[in-house]
Amino acid sequence: QVHLVESGGGLVQAGGSLRLSCAASGFTFGRYNMGWFRQAPGKERGFVAAISGSGTRTYTADSVKGRFTISRDNAKNTVYLQMDTLKPEDTAVYYCAADFQLGAVRMSSAQYENWGQGTQVTVSS
Repeated sequence: QVHLVESGGGLVQAGGSLRLSCAASGFTFGRYNMGWFRQAPGKERGFVAAISGSGTRTYTADSVKGRFTISRDNAKNTVYLQMDTLKPEDTAVYYCAADFQLGAVRMSSAQYENWGQGTQVTVSS
């Protein structure tokens, strides 16, 4: 059974940093691309970052480029999202997701089949 568990969210002041983790189980983690998405109140879930199964290819949304970094440790079955220089507009519930369609890294939430429960990130001004 696929299981994704996010952690690391919390309350931080603008300009601060957080590191989110997503522990995966129930599938061959290193085979599949992983993504981070976020959803703010009243908004749709949107793409933040994605990484290939090997970790050699990464993609980030323009809104977080240069501030957020996605990485993974396949030995630990964990994907990370390092978030620096946080802004109040980064406030959202952050979700990790696994894409079981092998191939190109995708950036649409509709293309990811498996999701964690989410972790709240709140950035105060």
